[in-house]
Amino acid sequence: MRFLGNIEAKTDTKGRAFLPAAFRKVLQGGGDERLVLRKDVFQPCLVLYPESIWNEQMDSLRSRLNRWNKQHQQVFRQFVSEVELVTLDGNGRFLIPKRYLRMADITQDIKFIGMGDTIEIWSNQKVEQQQMKPEEFGQALQMLMEENSDE
Repeated sequence: MRFLGNIEAKTDTKGRAFLPAAFRKVLQGGGDERLVLRKDVFQPCLVLYPESIWNEQMDSLRSRLNRWNKQHQQVFRQFVSEVELVTLDGNGRFLIPKRYLRMADITQDIKFIGMGDTIEIWSNQKVEQQQMKPEEFGQALQMLMEENSDE
């Protein structure tokens, strides 16, 4: 499953948004019907996980944590409890609960960004503030690729 690109959209007065058609096709192709919505751990955006990807993430996290460690249990609890199950209606819309809109500082204009196996939802203003300048991006990418090079 590969969600790619970025698409501008709007939420309506109730907080509903249309999942972009390109992303709906990828979702349907992967066989997932439901999504899991949560606030990103690091950035001021929301993340939509296809249910199968969410389950993999949960399993991966659980396998690294000890059930008998208090902090591990707190981390797992917070990660899995701060989510919302999302189902698209017949028109491809879904509701973003008001508390999630507040968490990501979303008013009306949003941007969907395909992140491979997940989709981020950003406030248009926030996404512009978070992006690197082109020269910074080039330098960071070069450094990462050199660090991970086998040559």
